[in-house]
Amino acid sequence: MAISNPEAGNVLKGLDSESRQMVIDTVRQLRKRLLTKDKILEFDKEEYFPEEVIREMLGPDIGLQLLFIPEAYGGIGGGARDCFEVIREISNICLGVATGFFAVQLGADPLLVGATEEQKQKWLGAIAQGDTLVAYAVTEPGAGSNLAALKTKAEPVSNDSGEITGYKINGTKQFISTGGYADFITLLANTPEGPSFFVVEKGTKGFVQGKGEEKHGIRASNTSPLSFTDVFVPAENLIGGVPGNGMKQAVMVFGYTRLMVAAMGLGAGKAALDIVIPYAKERIQFGSSLSEKQGYTHKLIVPNAVKLEAATAYAEEVALRLDSGEKDLQVEGAISKLFATEATNKIADDAIQALGGYGYIAEFEVEKIKRDVKITCIYEGTSEILQNIISTFRWKKTRKSKGGYYMSISSEMEEMDKSFKDAGCRYYALAAKALNDTIMLVNDNRLTKQQYVMFALADMMTYVEVGASMARKAMNLDKTGNPEAKKIKSMSRLFANDTAQLVAQNILKILRGSGVFDQQTVSEFMERVAFNELICSYENIIKDMDIVADILFERS
Repeated sequence: MAISNPEAGNVLKGLDSESRQMVIDTVRQLRKRLLTKDKILEFDKEEYFPEEVIREMLGPDIGLQLLFIPEAYGGIGGGARDCFEVIREISNICLGVATGFFAVQLGADPLLVGATEEQKQKWLGAIAQGDTLVAYAVTEPGAGSNLAALKTKAEPVSNDSGEITGYKINGTKQFISTGGYADFITLLANTPEGPSFFVVEKGTKGFVQGKGEEKHGIRASNTSPLSFTDVFVPAENLIGGVPGNGMKQAVMVFGYTRLMVAAMGLGAGKAALDIVIPYAKERIQFGSSLSEKQGYTHKLIVPNAVKLEAATAYAEEVALRLDSGEKDLQVEGAISKLFATEATNKIADDAIQALGGYGYIAEFEVEKIKRDVKITCIYEGTSEILQNIISTFRWKKTRKSKGGYYMSISSEMEEMDKSFKDAGCRYYALAAKALNDTIMLVNDNRLTKQQYVMFALADMMTYVEVGASMARKAMNLDKTGNPEAKKIKSMSRLFANDTAQLVAQNILKILRGSGVFDQQTVSEFMERVAFNELICSYENIIKDMDIVADILFERS
């Protein structure tokens, strides 16, 4: 059901807020029956894929998969915001189970973006009926995230009159979520015209769904290799009916799928904080609770809570843009996933530290969360692949716009700072301008071939764009009188300091570390980007951490 966005004057894809909340409430009810703490710990300990639980989540009584299926094919037509929030909620319970559920959506994506009407009716309709597990079979043993290195082949098979009747597939796939249990898969393979997606059904001769891998984390999910030996698939199983469009179809969904992985990380990160914050209120050490000690609050909790909120602000913006009809958000999806998952990995690590010895014990769950979240930095594009994508595309965009892209963010933050001075906008503006000048410097000195330099730029780009979203959210909450405004404004000031310091540090890495620039050039550049102002962004950060800690730990 589409809802209007009066401010933008357009129609947003997705559910109204009441319908979305009903689905979220349904997920929360799963904790009481299907996904209790005892069951989640048992799944993890036994490395057990709860196929029956996943199938019940898809069945007629719950039907969570209906969220991402259009109404025309039996679903309820949820949008990116709806799917983001629901996947985050499932991940808050168990990231392994969330991976099993998300595999169905991921497997459906090539159908959603590339299938013919007849194929959508057949295959999306089968998913909507609730008795079908699906897997997305793209990754290969020697290729990983590099889809261009695809080796699985699909050779056309013709009849006597030369008409292509199907394809014979040979090759292997690796690390396929739910691969061992899927009723059908969407497979990427090379045809003579280029990469193409096919539907391959369970039980097809020559198609072997291998034994599940023993994994560090997400043990409640299945991850299996797949092999194909002269597997014949009929021509009608070529998604879209035209070979050679597979890479285009894969790229079309990256912005969306990587946003969903960000949601998975954020759900797990919140679960960790939801454990360690209450613990600190009750744990007495040396005469007072841990919630009163800055060594706990300001080191282990507040910085992580700030990054969780910043990641959420950015992801919410991306989801809204997707629901508004924007298509090419591959970079935004990469930024969202990179920042959210790396932040969550740190949250989980610090959560173990926060609980001390208890953090290492399975019963307290944070050690499981830590093992689980690491994969979010790897699947659907490793953090390093994402850094490559972010830096390359944003460098090109900056050059093409003659600096207009990041200077527009700088100008926006400067304008916001005039009327909204307590969200760190001044430092976001300085950081965006400094980033813009650094990109131009790197370009002019032909440093874009140095991957470490480009990684440094990617991190700067990520923090600046995430920070701008955080400032916008703070301002919007303040305008509407939302009770969350005080917390988000304080957090935005803290994240503005993080952004300024990272940008300043990475400028030094590039200027001094590359060995290209003499001292005069370095000095002149640092003056041009107001480097001394950037490094003085620490003003009142301890006071702001006190404010955030008071709110998080409900200190009077």
